[in-house]
Amino acid sequence: MDDPAETRDPRPTFGTVVDVYDEIRPTYPDELFDAFFSLLGAQPEVIEVGPGTGQATRDLLARGAAVHAVEISPSMAGKLRSNLPTERLQVSVGDFETIDIAAESADAIFSASAYHWISPAAQFDRPALILRQGGVLAIVGLFQVDSPEDRGFYAAAQPIYERYGQGHEGPPTEARQDVEPSIAQALARDPRFTDVDVRRWDWDQTYTAAGYRKLMLSFSDTNMMDAADRAGLLDDMEAYITSDFDGRVTRPLVVTLTTARRAS
Repeated sequence: MDDPAETRDPRPTFGTVVDVYDEIRPTYPDELFDAFFSLLGAQPEVIEVGPGTGQATRDLLARGAAVHAVEISPSMAGKLRSNLPTERLQVSVGDFETIDIAAESADAIFSASAYHWISPAAQFDRPALILRQGGVLAIVGLFQVDSPEDRGFYAAAQPIYERYGQGHEGPPTEARQDVEPSIAQALARDPRFTDVDVRRWDWDQTYTAAGYRKLMLSFSDTNMMDAADRAGLLDDMEAYITSDFDGRVTRPLVVTLTTARRAS
């Protein structure tokens, strides 16, 4: 039986599928890290929010950063430590909103596909406190877009999602050229930050039927489902991809890098 306490906060569900998450979640373009590090000095001190098992952390370390990774899931944090054993990586288990980090102690705060879990106020209040003057807040977003690269898969698969109560809700999926991270507009309105900029890259990911099953299992929405419904959804989707899409689908994605500096 699912734990009702856990389902109130989706974040702990990631810790139940650590190995799947580590295997299937995408990394990020080299050009994204080139752009981020062009804003920093040598060997910067970076706070990483929600590192998961290190999909972006290894790139931060490879470019010379000292990284303090704040991860809310103990099992994810443990996997991160085993994946990247280095003295330049400090891993803390806790919530970025409340964990004790000294004021004006970081050159940058970086978060990839995780900052939406932080409450709206803390998204700005915490960087304004923790960053040194001129320090960089860098938020990476991963947006699924409406694009012919998926060969119509997502529209055709909606009845399967709906069968298990997982149909698309909210506004329609955007086209590539329309992707605009909402945090950029909010940063531009906040006088504590300046030099707001957004960069974008196409970052489509292709999966086998079994791989797409694992990707779905790495999502919090899937993990919060009733166990029987979850198994039915995964079985039906894998079978559908195998029978109707030659066993392979592409997820059309745009990755964004939104940056801003802490004002003086």
